[in-house]
Amino acid sequence: MMRIGVTGGMGSGKTTVCKVLEVMNIPVFYADTEVKKMYEDDDEVKMLIVRAFGENMYSNGELNKKFLAEKVFGNAAALAALNAIAHPAVEKRFAAWVERQRAPCVALEAALMFESNVNRLLNKIVTVNAPEELRIRRVIQRDGCTRSEALRRMKCQLSDAERTARADFCIVNDDEVPLLPQILELKKVFGC
Repeated sequence: MMRIGVTGGMGSGKTTVCKVLEVMNIPVFYADTEVKKMYEDDDEVKMLIVRAFGENMYSNGELNKKFLAEKVFGNAAALAALNAIAHPAVEKRFAAWVERQRAPCVALEAALMFESNVNRLLNKIVTVNAPEELRIRRVIQRDGCTRSEALRRMKCQLSDAERTARADFCIVNDDEVPLLPQILELKKVFGC
């Protein structure tokens, strides 16, 4: 089974690319979505987060996402502590998910593909790139955050140039170059 990683900076459009892959019968595991579920339904992860960041991280069983974001974005040590909790747990969920799949190709969508080292579990990596200003606008619209919050979070990720240098295939999602031909070419190149 071919395991493809789809990555890109915040607001690059990697989820859009993955939704098209799903329509083309390539199952997609959304790491960021799984992390959010895990923060709510995985007791071990919740305990580790409370231990690392304090009791006030959860209220009535729900993670205080805004408080967590304030703690970790811009604080390398806190972000590393959170990633040390989240990444291994997501890898376990991904491995179990892959075992249940029967398609010849599957995809893993993850913003922190290289930062988390999950790329080692994959056969090929695709990066989705978009101009920074477009990405900022998309993040502000999607998350309802400020420009400075978006920039602070984006600085915690690799640059497009770094991701592109490490990827096997690059998709441009700048609202000008059509996506579908690029995704069809990706499928052809990877034999999916």
